Amino acid sequence: MLPQLTENNVPIYTLEQTSRHGSKEFEIVRAAGLTHYQKELFFVPHRKRFYLLVFLRSGKSRHWVDMVPYIVKPDTLYFSSPYQVILKEEISSGIPFEATSICFTEEFLDIEDDGLLSKLPIIQNQYNGHELNLSPADVAFVDDISLKLLAEFHNKQGWQKNMLLAYLRVLLIYLSRLYNEQFTAPDKSPERELFNRFKALVSNHFTEHHDVAAYADMLNLSAGHFSELIKKQSGRTPIEHIHDHLLLEAKRMLFHTEASVKEIAFQLGFEEASYFNRFFKRLTSGTPLSYRSTIREMYY
Repeated sequence: MLPQLTENNVPIYTLEQTSRHGSKEFEIVRAAGLTHYQKELFFVPHRKRFYLLVFLRSGKSRHWVDMVPYIVKPDTLYFSSPYQVILKEEISSGIPFEATSICFTEEFLDIEDDGLLSKLPIIQNQYNGHELNLSPADVAFVDDISLKLLAEFHNKQGWQKNMLLAYLRVLLIYLSRLYNEQFTAPDKSPERELFNRFKALVSNHFTEHHDVAAYADMLNLSAGHFSELIKKQSGRTPIEHIHDHLLLEAKRMLFHTEASVKEIAFQLGFEEASYFNRFFKRLTSGTPLSYRSTIREMYY
C-alpha cells in the first residue's frame, strides 16, 4: 500500500477522537488478531495530539513517520510523539497479529508534581528515534507492566489515575534506559537543557517566529550569547535549527497534502509565497513543486 493524500491539511486527532473507550488522557488496548480500529482515520496521513507506544509481539506491517517507512518487527517497541505525521498500512494477512498500544497525553504526564516524566529521554526523544529493540528480558518486563496497566485501566477503582501513572512511570523510566543504551546517552548539563528548551520552543512557535531574537527573548538571553550557546551544544546556529524545522514541516505538507505552494507558505508563516520559494530552494537546491514531484515518484 502507498501513502494516500489528504486535501490541504493533515488532520490532527485527539485521544478522545480515536479512543475505543472515549478516554481523554490515557488508554491501553491489547489487540490479538484484530483489524485496525477506525481504519478510515489512520490509513491516510494524520497527526496525533498524544504520545503512542506500541509493543508488538507478533505480526507484520509497515507504517510511516515523517515520510520515513518502517517495517514493523515482532518483539519491538515503537514510539511516536505528538504532531508527527503518521500513516499506517494494512496488517499482513496470514501472520498472527498481537500488539499492545498505550496512548497518553501531555496533560496526563503533567499530573506528576516533580515533572520527571516530561524530561525522560523516551519523551524528549532528542535523537528522533522511533523504535527500541527488546531482548527476551525486556519483552518479559514490558509485557508484565503492560498487563498491569491493562488490568488497572479496566479496574475502575479508587485512585485509578494514580495507579496508571505509577505503572506508566515505571515503564517510561525502563524504556528511557533502553533509549540511552540504543542511542547516544544525552548530556544532562544546563547548556544541554537550554538547547532542549530551545528545540521545544521552535516546535511550538516555528510558524510565528522565524527569527533568532524571538527565541532568545523567550529564554531571557541576549541573541549573541544565545547563539553562541546553541552553536557549542549542537555545532549549528539557532537559525539553522529554525530553518530545519520549517523545512521538515514544508516537506511533510508537500508530500502528504494537495495544498498549493502559496497555501503552505502562509501556513508556515511566510508573508509571500515567493519568500517561501526562495527559502526552500536555498536549503534544498530545488523548488517546492520539484520536491513534491520527486518524493512522490520515489514512493508511489
